[in-house]
Amino acid sequence: MRVILAEDSTLLREGLVRLLSEEGHQVLAAVGDGEQLLAAVDSEQPDIVVADVRMPPGHTDEGLRAALQIRSRWPGVKVLMLSQYVEKRYAAELMSSDVSGVGYVLKDRVAQVSDFLDALERVGAGGAAFDPEVVRQLLSRTTQTDPLSRLTPRERQVLEHMAQGLTNAAIAEALTVSQSAVEKHVNAVFDKLGLAHTSGYSRRVLAVLRFLES
Repeated sequence: MRVILAEDSTLLREGLVRLLSEEGHQVLAAVGDGEQLLAAVDSEQPDIVVADVRMPPGHTDEGLRAALQIRSRWPGVKVLMLSQYVEKRYAAELMSSDVSGVGYVLKDRVAQVSDFLDALERVGAGGAAFDPEVVRQLLSRTTQTDPLSRLTPRERQVLEHMAQGLTNAAIAEALTVSQSAVEKHVNAVFDKLGLAHTSGYSRRVLAVLRFLES
């Protein structure tokens, strides 16, 4: 894939450049702040952006705001966000629309090279990849919220894995159940969340959004 990196830590940025290059990806630019990121995307039109949530000058939400602009101005560009901590508000804002081609992983996950590359590939292919810890903390906000409170513990597990971007087959493997069992749970989630078949929308995406926004 054609990748642009945005990370203010020189050490991590250069490490990611080397890793992605060794994996056969083309790193078009590696920048250190949000303004440089937007300029690079405008110039290069990459397949995917890998960006830190917090970057100079304020080290608050510069990377996130740049990512939101990218999603708006260049919807074909996928976005994989990196963060040192779980930023619930930032994660919810980024995921407040179609989550296809969006990822949010903790920087600790980068140290697990295979996990990071798997997230990159999923997002680059138009899927979603949300760090399990991000999903777990977002899930903790929803325990008293209808209609999610109607889900059984297993259905909540399935929805949590869906929010991480896993396919039914991958969920079945993670939960050590059959794929047909996962499909039944997924359909139950759709029914309990009131997500009927609607032309032009993915019920899977809508279920994840309902989960994240509650």
